[in-house]
Amino acid sequence: MTRSFLVPFRLILPLILLSCFTAPAKGEPLPALPLNGPQPTTVLVRVVAHGAMVLGREVGGARVTITDVANGHILATGLQQGESGDQNQIMRTPHMMEEPIYSSRPAAAFTTTLELQKPTVVEISAEGPLAYPAALQRTSMTLLLIPGQDLTNDGIVLHLHGYLVQIERPKPREALIAKDDAKLRASVRTLSGSLVRPHGDWDSRKIRIYGELLIGDRVIERLQLFYDEGSRAFEAPFFVPPSKEVPDGIKLRVIATDLATGNSGMDQANYPVLSERLPPKSVR
Repeated sequence: MTRSFLVPFRLILPLILLSCFTAPAKGEPLPALPLNGPQPTTVLVRVVAHGAMVLGREVGGARVTITDVANGHILATGLQQGESGDQNQIMRTPHMMEEPIYSSRPAAAFTTTLELQKPTVVEISAEGPLAYPAALQRTSMTLLLIPGQDLTNDGIVLHLHGYLVQIERPKPREALIAKDDAKLRASVRTLSGSLVRPHGDWDSRKIRIYGELLIGDRVIERLQLFYDEGSRAFEAPFFVPPSKEVPDGIKLRVIATDLATGNSGMDQANYPVLSERLPPKSVR
């Protein structure tokens, strides 16, 4: 009969703990870089509409500036141009934290190579969309850049909040006829130019989209806007006030706001109001 030898657990436990603390931790190998002198360091920046796509050529792209925080010197500046990215990959594909979101398909970016002598704290700022000055947003972040340590793939991602809201009808400054029934029409898109509509990736049912009719700075009516598939815009009828009540005309404003994402956008325009049409004279 074979006798089994049992070692008490209280004798094994110290060996287990010792092996845990003495085992070398494996990490990334040290970079094979010179110890001194300027090191070329590539930095890629992507400016993205929050909750949407990359700001590409469709909306005029974005301007990116990298500034040395210590002395205020601008290290690089330029425009982000290119495609808005793959919608299926960005909006509909689940991702692990380390997985690229924007760089797996062609997408707009700003890339520069800096000559860094030492670890440098920089501010990276972005503003856009450049084709829509009325909707221009700006954001920035600070981070430490290490000489020779490139930041590529998705790179540094900066998010701009907002919507592109544009009143399409009536045309801004178009004269309106007093006491007429008129129609307000406005389009709503993300800052990357993607259409906001019911049941889409950017679902208008989750966004408050409404119009306001103002006399001076006073809101006299709030208008519920409804999506029209034919025009791919949001519409609402409204009544033009009598001309004697609005000698300086009226103002129309359209607002889109998403409380879940913090995105908001607005457009407004002024309209002169002409005297109401007189009925045609009867012919005798």
